Amino acid sequence: MTHILTVNPNELVNKAAEELKKQKLVEPTEWSQFVKTGHHKQRLPDSEDWWFYRAAAILRSIARLGPIGTQKLRTKYGGKKNRGHKPEHRYSASGSIIRKVLQQLEKSELIKQTEKGVHKGRVLTPKGTSFLDKIAVQIAKQQYKDSKQ
Repeated sequence: MTHILTVNPNELVNKAAEELKKQKLVEPTEWSQFVKTGHHKQRLPDSEDWWFYRAAAILRSIARLGPIGTQKLRTKYGGKKNRGHKPEHRYSASGSIIRKVLQQLEKSELIKQTEKGVHKGRVLTPKGTSFLDKIAVQIAKQQYKDSKQ
C-alpha cells in the first residue's frame, strides 16, 4: 500500500484506467455517453474513456481514504456551478455514476463493503491492493530508470 501513495497520482490513475479497460473489470453503462458527471458541469466529458478514469480515481480514493461511501465520493468529485451573475454554489457529483462504478468494482472483487467502528463504506480487498500496487511499482521503476539517464 505504501507504493500506491508515493507515486504520482495522475500516472497511477491513468495506468490503472488502462488496466481496468484492458482486463474488462469495469464497463461503461449504455447511458454513460449521454450524461454529465454532475449538476455543476456544463458539458459532457471530452474523453470517451472517462468511465475508466473515474473508476480508477475512485479506486485510488478508496485506497487512500477507505472506508468511504457514495456520499463522501460525491462531495469529493463535486464542484462549483457557474450560475451567471448569481454567486456560485457548490454541488455534489452524480451519485448514480459513483454508485454504478462502486458496484462494478465490487463485482470485480477489487473492493468490498465493511464497517470499521462507526465508519461504514468500501475498502480495498487484497486483490484490489495488489492491482494498484503492481501498477505503482511499475511507475516507480520507470521513474527510477528515467532519473538514472
